[in-house]
Amino acid sequence: MSLLQVDNVTKTFRGLRAVDDVSFTVEEGTILGIIGPNGAGKTTLFNCIAGAIAPDTGTVRLGGADVTGAAPHKVSRAGMARTFQLMKPFGSMSVLENVAVAAMAHGTSRRTATGTAADVVERVGLSRWRDARSDGLPTAGLKRLELARALASRPRVLLLDEVLAGLLPAERLPVMELLETLRSDDGVTLVFVEHIMAAVMRLSDSVLVLEQGRVLTSGSPAEVTQDPRVIEAYLGEEPAGAGS
Repeated sequence: MSLLQVDNVTKTFRGLRAVDDVSFTVEEGTILGIIGPNGAGKTTLFNCIAGAIAPDTGTVRLGGADVTGAAPHKVSRAGMARTFQLMKPFGSMSVLENVAVAAMAHGTSRRTATGTAADVVERVGLSRWRDARSDGLPTAGLKRLELARALASRPRVLLLDEVLAGLLPAERLPVMELLETLRSDDGVTLVFVEHIMAAVMRLSDSVLVLEQGRVLTSGSPAEVTQDPRVIEAYLGEEPAGAGS
């Protein structure tokens, strides 16, 4: 069944359609990859889905419930969490405290939040840094902390905004393996924006391609990467790192 349903979502900024009539569905327990050139509207689409901004038109449904334009904390409590490209943990707090704060923001009591945080910290492979200040973490550690803070809300759907950006090739594989186990062992449905095509090909059940705010095409990873329009619009350029 469709766990996440996005219908005809449009968002305009000063006359520019950053997201233009985008529709897609994500089945429970699957992984959807979203790709496109810089400026294609990927992060804006995430913002519309997760409640950071309200779409001008269209609807977002999570498990059949309409969450269109709902505040981020309400979207989170409905079962959807997200990560951000720019990681901003509480630098003076430990890794464990950062994750516990995220759990409490979801409505968990302080006592329960600490236990939840400890479980999540171990789950994402941050146990050795559990009591370290987060401002001392390397980039790979910060990426895992961002993921841990999102997982602290026990989401059914997890939106990942370039979770591999900035990582060395050797650091990417453990994160990809972690994402695969989140789906297979924890039953989390994943939607991720990514420029690293090897990750898109490995992780995705299906791929959505955006260009200038619109859906260019969608399909299996193999279908999408062989589409001449995708090659011209995206794969022909050198896949860069961060912006969206």
